[in-house]
Amino acid sequence: MSAIVCGGAVSSISPSFSALSSAFPPTRISASPKPPSVVRCALQGTVAEPQSVSATKPLLLNAVRGRDVERPPVWLMRQAGRYMKSYQMISEKHPSFRERSENVDLVVEISLQPWKVFKPDGVILFSDILTPLSGMNIPFDIVKGKGHVIFNPLQTSADVDLVREFVPDESVPYVGEALTILRKEVDNQAAVLGFVGAPFTLASYVVEGGSSKHFIKIKRLAFSQPKVLHALLQKFATSMAKYVQYQADKGAQAVQIFDSWATELSPIDFEEFSLPYLKHIVDTVKQSHPSLPLILYASRSGGLLERLALTGVDVVSLDWTVDMAEGRRRLGQDVAVQGNVDPGVLFGSKEFITNRINDVVRKAGKGKHILNLSHGIVVGTPEENVAHFFEVAKGLRY
Repeated sequence: MSAIVCGGAVSSISPSFSALSSAFPPTRISASPKPPSVVRCALQGTVAEPQSVSATKPLLLNAVRGRDVERPPVWLMRQAGRYMKSYQMISEKHPSFRERSENVDLVVEISLQPWKVFKPDGVILFSDILTPLSGMNIPFDIVKGKGHVIFNPLQTSADVDLVREFVPDESVPYVGEALTILRKEVDNQAAVLGFVGAPFTLASYVVEGGSSKHFIKIKRLAFSQPKVLHALLQKFATSMAKYVQYQADKGAQAVQIFDSWATELSPIDFEEFSLPYLKHIVDTVKQSHPSLPLILYASRSGGLLERLALTGVDVVSLDWTVDMAEGRRRLGQDVAVQGNVDPGVLFGSKEFITNRINDVVRKAGKGKHILNLSHGIVVGTPEENVAHFFEVAKGLRY
């Protein structure tokens, strides 16, 4: 049992966890009772961290590798972002997103903001999936209120021929510098996470010219000129494999691959236009960095779960369209899972948030689970509710 202490009141988080355990029991529960661990509210301070399983390996890495852990590690997608007052203050001083994500000092400061307040088990690099594009001869910007803008969307074979392979050391040295600093700052108290965009998702942006509702342009290219799209996807696959390797060499201890738009494809088209290129990245990285955990996230991926696992990644991140227990059954025990609390839950009461966390952790079972949201934190989310999420999560015990 664990307890949370907030403002002097003590509330147990284990009853709802235990009451439902008969339906979806954890794989193993310690036979000897443990005294309650106490975690104090720390919106302006830090969240108390229990003693880790390993003095040298972060909890997240131990969990992914199937080692015995006392609780699931926790971090949140977009944990560094606009819901935080400290981030808003930086944004006022530096209104350009590209400046915030391409200046080493700002990248490090923003990446560490949630670490200093919540002490998550994963500290993810503050960046953007389109960051490599400039180094590939694809000009872009990120405009407030509009999002990603590709100045010259790719339409033809000649356009694809102009796309260069990505050389991280030359194009994004600030990413490597930031990761190296983060690794020193965090000092194995948490895992430093990098991330990249997946080939199909990157292709969708550069063909559509930015975000899209219906993805007509990328599908027209796929179904009328598949060779052109395959050539573009291969360039992205080769480049993103290099980018993952670069991030690992500079300090990232795990890397998440975002294939946000792959689920716009039917299963048969996913197998042609996304799966082979994801697998290329995984296979290439595993040759040079066999112990680097790779996490794959695709939004609204309920219809593709089994295919996501075929990529060979170590962790599949589930979104809210899949019940955690069902996801576990469909993926099997060889693949770790991440997720999958709906970000909207963070607008609920603290009791509601606690119950949803317990539900997900119970259904995930013991081990090979990273507690996370099923998408990024939504703008306007109360910061105190994010603090509560971490307090509950870090007080859990299997």
